[in-house]
Formats: sequence, structure tokens, C-alpha cells
Amino acid sequence: MHSLRRSKKHYLRLRGLLSRIKGTPDVVRVHHNRVFLLPHGGDFFPALFQALAAATLSICAEFYRIKPDNTGQAFASALLAAANRGVKVSLIYDAIGCFDTPSSYFLQLQAAGVRCLPFNKPAFSRIHWLDIRDHRKMVIIDGTTAFLGGLNVGDEYSGYGESFERWRDVGFRLDGPAVGALQRLFRRTWAQEEKSEIPEPTDPPVLPAGDATVVIVNGSPHHTRSVIRNSFRLAMAGAVHDLRIITPYFVPGPRIVRSLLRAVKRGVRVRMILPSISDVPLVQMMSRAYLQPLLAAGVEIFERQGTILHAKVMLIDDRWATLGSANLDFRSFHRNYEINVIIDDRDFGVQVAALFNEEVEKSRRLSLSDPIRESRLERFLEWLLTPLSRFL
Repeated sequence: MHSLRRSKKHYLRLRGLLSRIKGTPDVVRVHHNRVFLLPHGGDFFPALFQALAAATLSICAEFYRIKPDNTGQAFASALLAAANRGVKVSLIYDAIGCFDTPSSYFLQLQAAGVRCLPFNKPAFSRIHWLDIRDHRKMVIIDGTTAFLGGLNVGDEYSGYGESFERWRDVGFRLDGPAVGALQRLFRRTWAQEEKSEIPEPTDPPVLPAGDATVVIVNGSPHHTRSVIRNSFRLAMAGAVHDLRIITPYFVPGPRIVRSLLRAVKRGVRVRMILPSISDVPLVQMMSRAYLQPLLAAGVEIFERQGTILHAKVMLIDDRWATLGSANLDFRSFHRNYEINVIIDDRDFGVQVAALFNEEVEKSRRLSLSDPIRESRLERFLEWLLTPLSRFL
């Protein structure tokens, strides 16, 4: 009985902490949703393509990167087929993220009636905004179903993390009233970038779909204080027993580090999985400066072997899970448009815990005796790049 009262008290405490990030249109809490974990890219894309094939009213897709490879062509074919069925299809893609995707890829979509919008297309008139990127990854179907996570559209994201050509990533499917908030966010982004709105959707009202409560956190470089970072810190502050983190890019800054150290001091077991090899080596080099004090405090840090890690996951006390597009780095906090979803659902939390344990088995644990910062040159480059950390 005492344990139940203690668990309820801690649950209410965490819920109260997370409520502090409310009061803005960029943070929305919605009840009665259903969430399905898609633990690998090999699970995510088949589920997404099946849902796209079943769309009858509208598709709103937003991605940082879309590659013209096999996965990218399958994605284009699904959008083309939907548009030919009379589905209203809208696509936002980041202009820099898709810089090496040929314009013919998007022109074929537009010719079939797909509305395509490049985000922050380079222009001399706003050169100072060049580094502001749309890093979100989400697809909203018929206003009732959404797919989100860390996956861009490309072959490396579409596998099971078994090689350096098929990265380790995670996504999920969301059904229920929260999807309406995502659709409104998509329309807001379109209106902001295009200076005109896409036609109002005629999707049916979204009915309750399950028992999951979700908090949608929209990150924006226009925030005076990073909503994404605050949501991470408040979730960390609510952890009582266990805090598990998977992140591919770890340049967190002193505030996140303090939150992790405070969690350890409260007796929370803190575990992190980082990549052993990164697709952005400079960011990985910068991250090493933060590892030694965390290891010394008792944080358990693992490096995922055998593939490139691209998943972004946080789990608090097997109850609250955060998944989405945001990394634990300055760019996600201050320079990108991001979308994270905090999910309050015990069954979902159990699935995420199993995913984390699977990844630990494929990782090597670091220790203080490891040569984390191997050379004077690395330390010099870290010092040299520190002022640029929020742009990496």
C-alpha cells in the first residue's frame, strides 16, 4: 500500500512538473489516444505505406530529408497514388536537408496535384535565417492518424539497424484527438512559410481512440527559452527511479548536464546510449567533453555498436516516454523546428523499456578509464568549436 501511495505521489509530481511547459500553443496535452511503437525503420515504413494507401481524405507530410533512393521512390509513389485517388496531399520538405534531392522528384509530385513547399529556401533576402531548419518528421493521414519519430525518408532509415548502411532508428503511430493538434501545427507552418493557407481539411471529427495521454511539444527557434529543452529538463526532474536516454547527437549544454547530475544525486539510475560512430563526427567529438563528469557522477553511458544510431528516445520510470525529432543538442534547442511527443501510457512504456534493453545488449559500456578524449588535437578542436556548438 505504501508503495502504491508513493508511486501515485511521484506520478502526480511528474505530471505537475510537465504542466509547467503548458500555457503556450506550442505545448498541447490531449487525452484518449492510442500509440503503437514501431521500434525499427523496417517496421515504420511498411506501416506508413500501408496507411498512405488507405488514405481517403488528406495527407500532410513534413520531413527534413527525403532521398531519391528506393525508400524515397516508394514514398513518392504512395503520395502520387493518393493524389490520383483524389486525396488532398501536402508536403513540406526542408530545402537544405533535401539539397541533393533533384528538383524532378518534387516536380513529378506537383504535376500530379501534390502541393509541395520547400522550407526556408536559400535566398539573399534572408541569408541570416539560412541555418534555421525544419527538422520535423511526421505524416498526418485523414486527420486521425499520425506517424512520427526520428526517421527521414531514405534507405538508411528503413532497416533494422543491422549495418552501417541501415541505421538504428525508432518511430511510432499515433491515433486519436492529438492528431488534430498536429494537423493544426502543420497548417500553421505552411501559412508561415508560404504566406498563405492550404485549404481547410474536411476530415471527420476525431473520436477517442485509447487510454494514452500525450503532450505535443513543438520546438521553434523563435522561443526566448527553448520549449524542447525545458520539456527534457522537467521530465528529468520528475524521474524517481530510472531515466533512460537514447540520442545520436549529445551536445546538451550545462543545464541538461545539471539536470542529469541532480537526478543521479536523488538516487535515480541514469543510463544513456550514444553512437560509437556518428554520421556527424564533429558533433560526436564535441559530445565527449560532457561524458567524463557524467561518468564520474555515476551515469551509465553505453555506445551502440555495429550501426549508426539515429533514434531519439527518453523513458522516465517506465511510464513516461518521449519520442520525436529533437536531439539533446543546441541545434535542436535553438535553431531547428522540432516535434516531440511525451506519452503517458504504462503499456507503451514497457515496450520502450524492452527496446532500450535490446539496445544495451548491442552496446559497449564506457568507463572512466576509457580514453574518451584521445588526443591533444581533439581537445584543441573541441575548444575551437565550442562557440559554434549551437550551429553544428
